Amino acid sequence: MATSKEKSKFRNLPRAASGPLKCQFKGKSLTILSQFNKGSAFTEDERKTFGLHGLLPPNIQTLEEQVRRAYQQYRSRPDDLAKNTFMASMKAQNEVLYYKLVQTHLKEMFSVIYTPTEGDAIQNYSRLFRRPEGCFLSINDQDRIEESLTNFGRGEDVDYIVVSDGEEILGIGDQGVGAILISVAKLVLSTLCAGIHPSRQLPVVLDCGTNNESLLTDELYLGLRQPRARGKEYDQFVDKFVTAAKKMYPRAYIHFEDFGLQNAKRILDRYRSQVPCFNDDIQGTGCVTLAALMAAFHVSGIKMQDARIVIFGSGSAGTGIAEQIVDAIAMETHKSKSEASRQIWCLDKPGLLVKSLGERLTAAQVPFAREDDEWPKEKGTDLLTVVKEVKPHVLIGTSTQPKAFTEEIIREMAQHVEQPIVFPLSNPTRLHEACPADINCWSDGRALMATGSPFPPVERNGAQYEIAECNNSTCFPGIGLGAVLSRTRVVSKKMLVAAVKALASRSPALQDPNQPLLPDVEDVREISVDIARAVIKTAVEEGHAQEEGIPEDEQDLDEWIHVQMWEPTYRPLVPTDGQ
Repeated sequence: MATSKEKSKFRNLPRAASGPLKCQFKGKSLTILSQFNKGSAFTEDERKTFGLHGLLPPNIQTLEEQVRRAYQQYRSRPDDLAKNTFMASMKAQNEVLYYKLVQTHLKEMFSVIYTPTEGDAIQNYSRLFRRPEGCFLSINDQDRIEESLTNFGRGEDVDYIVVSDGEEILGIGDQGVGAILISVAKLVLSTLCAGIHPSRQLPVVLDCGTNNESLLTDELYLGLRQPRARGKEYDQFVDKFVTAAKKMYPRAYIHFEDFGLQNAKRILDRYRSQVPCFNDDIQGTGCVTLAALMAAFHVSGIKMQDARIVIFGSGSAGTGIAEQIVDAIAMETHKSKSEASRQIWCLDKPGLLVKSLGERLTAAQVPFAREDDEWPKEKGTDLLTVVKEVKPHVLIGTSTQPKAFTEEIIREMAQHVEQPIVFPLSNPTRLHEACPADINCWSDGRALMATGSPFPPVERNGAQYEIAECNNSTCFPGIGLGAVLSRTRVVSKKMLVAAVKALASRSPALQDPNQPLLPDVEDVREISVDIARAVIKTAVEEGHAQEEGIPEDEQDLDEWIHVQMWEPTYRPLVPTDGQ
């Protein structure tokens, strides 16, 4: 029976993910290629055509039967890291089965294939290593960057690149070459959540060395055993990669991931006007947090132009959130960015950021540093003092300082605001600034909350209040899908604000204030369509879109997007011409 995609008027698009799949491989080589392998689900015709008899058990199974067996195997693993390793092996063997299994049990498996368990896998990368996945680029071998990329195709072969230098991984710091796994994990999420074709993705690690002593002294470590490069040599390496990627894959979208504090925004600012690129730690975190904030403003009745916001932790995530909020305020209220930034107070290790900190401020922090005469030292710059003075509507934590949001701080905030908005976003879970149950208690059940990791619901007014998770995966995949399908020249600030509005419009709290501020990850594929639509329309309006034939009608545009989203289904294999 033909699927809706096969009946679509857009079914002949190059990225239409339906119909027969051409395959040039036969026999045993076919069964070891994860993109084409179906294992026990190869049909009788495929077994004849591709010479598979004798290589497989005779019983032909459905994908659903394979999922049931694989799930039993998954459940038999003794702990989450073992489950993560099992899933990595499955992905290397059978791509469709891997994604179908995760899609079927997404809620249960999300924390295993991504944070926090993926952090454990990254820390143990050299010890768990079985086979390479992705592109490994060495700062000591920069002349081979272009040659290395040719191993993964040319021209239109790659749509989406995730690249990391491994300096700041998932709250666990410098992990050197193990960062290849964060690039792989982000691409897995882009496929699960937005249907980016897995065969058109490229995970990359820029191995610049590491300052992690435990890796440098580990005899099994697979990366460069040298201190992390800085300065001109580092910048040259990054530039050679971006230049080579742009040359090899001129329309590919580049997603920067887990770069260090001193480099993340600097790199983004350098290339954002040259190539379609995105930094998830800065822009992704900023977008999903802003979406939750917009929903919270709707519930609480606070107007964006009046909001007072304190951000505790001013690294890549904190300043990225601040920047997204400023862009939204400026666009919504027509305030200047300078005026909008006055609504935000940022704190970091030295306390409140002030101009006199000088060179201790990163480039990303400078726009949010207050004038010293506005905040004299004798006033105090700690979080409690700032909360007492500012009386914020919003308190956001990206500090990785456990229990930093104390009872005194939350009660002080709740004295002045009817519905305090409190987002302890640090992850993994052990690093959160406060747990939702305590915030709920200390605010007398009035706080609106979102967290960086999953938490159970809290009791409020005799009912269960679900805690929203500020999970970037509800946002960055849809932005990437919109960028890839529109072939945008750049990712503009207006496109990101459009993406935020699309996500915020899906907030369950808009219909019921007792519901979470953000939608559940299980609904993410349809959310990604909404976000992609908003990004594509904005790219067209701004003149950035390069793809031809983008439909103007919204219903047609949705169909055009859906048709090009990959799904984990077994497509009929047909031999290539001349095989």
